[in-house]
Amino acid sequence: MNPDALRDRLIRWCNQNSGSHNFAGLDAMRALLAAEFARLPGAAIESLLLAGTPAQALRIRVRPAAPVQLFFSGHYDTVYGPEDPFQRCEQLAPDRLRGPGVIDMKGGLVVMLAALEAFERTAHGGRIGYEVLLNPDEEIGSHGASPFFVEAAARYQLGLIFEPARPNGDLVHSRKGTGNFTVTCHGRAAHAASGPRLGRNAIAALAEFLVAVHRLPDALPGVLLNIGHIRGGGPATNVVPDFAEAKLDVRITHLSDRAAVFTKLDEFAAPIRTREGYGLHIAGGFSRPPMERSATAEAAFAAWQQCAQELKLAPFDWVHAGGASDANNLSAAGLPCLDGLGPIGDRLHSAEEWAHLPSLATRAELATRFLIKFAAGKITLPTRASA
Repeated sequence: MNPDALRDRLIRWCNQNSGSHNFAGLDAMRALLAAEFARLPGAAIESLLLAGTPAQALRIRVRPAAPVQLFFSGHYDTVYGPEDPFQRCEQLAPDRLRGPGVIDMKGGLVVMLAALEAFERTAHGGRIGYEVLLNPDEEIGSHGASPFFVEAAARYQLGLIFEPARPNGDLVHSRKGTGNFTVTCHGRAAHAASGPRLGRNAIAALAEFLVAVHRLPDALPGVLLNIGHIRGGGPATNVVPDFAEAKLDVRITHLSDRAAVFTKLDEFAAPIRTREGYGLHIAGGFSRPPMERSATAEAAFAAWQQCAQELKLAPFDWVHAGGASDANNLSAAGLPCLDGLGPIGDRLHSAEEWAHLPSLATRAELATRFLIKFAAGKITLPTRASA
């Protein structure tokens, strides 16, 4: 593999803005991807319109009738809109590239395509069929693309997810599920001079709830909660505010955590709900279930590590990640996934996002070796029923 060619492809892709809400930019990015993935032998390219948005996913299928099938996943949207000052790549050193999406996750798309191109050039190239699904709304929850992942999950034995590796090179064996909640508190407006007899301060009541809910991770190990936004009251400070609202980000490790979170939220809300003149409503839920380890993923990771040893690459492990990916949706739909197969880098979602350039080639070589061994029947995975 030509490291310079991989770097240049990454720069070209990252210099095209594809923020999740920049539909013109997403269309341009999808066109770039379609042109390059179309070079895979026999590739059938299809654009899939997402519900409720003009954005389109890109599906590439190769040899759908082959007896052995794999699924490849990635996303081409980023958190950087066209108004963001972070728009262009800069090579900081021979081994480091900074730019929007270099690691999350256009670098992963470069690794994925390079691996497939290299695999197709081998003698084993015709022995595996596969589908690549590239998502334009992953950074905002994959709400539009989720049905395509659920549909695809039934067709394959294993999903290969090219989200970034950890900064030390580790892969990902599980991810937290994510949920978003809006907490609305209503009180009773009154003149500030009237004292507590007439007014019911919604901001004070909501603050009491938030102090309690902030301790949720102490009560439920493995659960994370962030109070991300608060608003309430009005410009006049001599009015007792009758409205306040907060938005929460909640992350869970196991599916069974969902019921416990709802129970605790109601428990913390109960003292306020029983007070005269107050109302507290909690809306929302979990949009992405957690990705949990499976027997199939365990076997695939062992094979992936063995391939790395054969290539004499630096050793790595796999870890639990707090952030979600489309592997959450796929694993919940029954498809075992190996995640974090992309390049090494860090500082994603910031203007300091960077990728380790040599890892583009080494991670692509590693994926190619895995595909060759899988095609040759040298990697055996448990059946889906035992996954």
